[in-house]
Amino acid sequence: MSALALVTGGTSGIGYSCAQQLRDAGYRVVVTGRNQDKLDRAIEALPGVSGYNNDVCDRAAVRTLISKVVSDHGPINVLINNAGRGGGGPIATITDELWLDVIETDLNSVFWVTRAVMTESPTIQSSDGRIINIASTGGKQGVPYGTPYSAAKAGVIGFTKALAKEVAPTGLTVNAVCPGYVETEMAASIRQAYATMRNVSEEQVLNDFESKIPLGRYSSPDEVAAMVAYLASPSAASVTAQALNVCGGLGIY
Repeated sequence: MSALALVTGGTSGIGYSCAQQLRDAGYRVVVTGRNQDKLDRAIEALPGVSGYNNDVCDRAAVRTLISKVVSDHGPINVLINNAGRGGGGPIATITDELWLDVIETDLNSVFWVTRAVMTESPTIQSSDGRIINIASTGGKQGVPYGTPYSAAKAGVIGFTKALAKEVAPTGLTVNAVCPGYVETEMAASIRQAYATMRNVSEEQVLNDFESKIPLGRYSSPDEVAAMVAYLASPSAASVTAQALNVCGGLGIY
């Protein structure tokens, strides 16, 4: 039986591309999403991929989900912690609710899901086990007006490196992939927010963002997913505790 990969937030953007590429590479793939309509559309568009409605911020529901996935499909070999959200603004205007929701969604959920997988599917701790967390170049160098997001993604990178060293004797590898600007639904909403905040057009925001990228363009979800697929593969068995950029040169460390 082929290896099983679980992709959280797999209904659109980077997560969807990860599910598609892992499926095409021969993995059995399960995706999660909290919007049932988007989940249904993703499953319809990805024959052979299974899906479950789940909110990764709900600790009890996460444990139930992972138990259900293992019961239905067998042990999880590859975990892609992709579910997340944006969020920010001038620091003085950020509400407690926004800050806490970004941290809960982008950082705490990585812990909830990872802990549940390691508990309910302990055989992931083996030489073919992979945990890949979607972080961000913003977690390394910060994003103006994106303090909650940058803080959460920096936490994901720290979590990744610490866990990788903890489980290395088992053969399980743990890495983070750090996209820069990627053309997704979230990227479009971020440009809208910056345009409103700066009282300029979205086209101007796009031009400003692209001018920061040495390659002069956003990355695509497929380009990020290709790094994920590599890290999930047997060829990456000696790559662990890394935070690898896919960013067109935006990040320099």
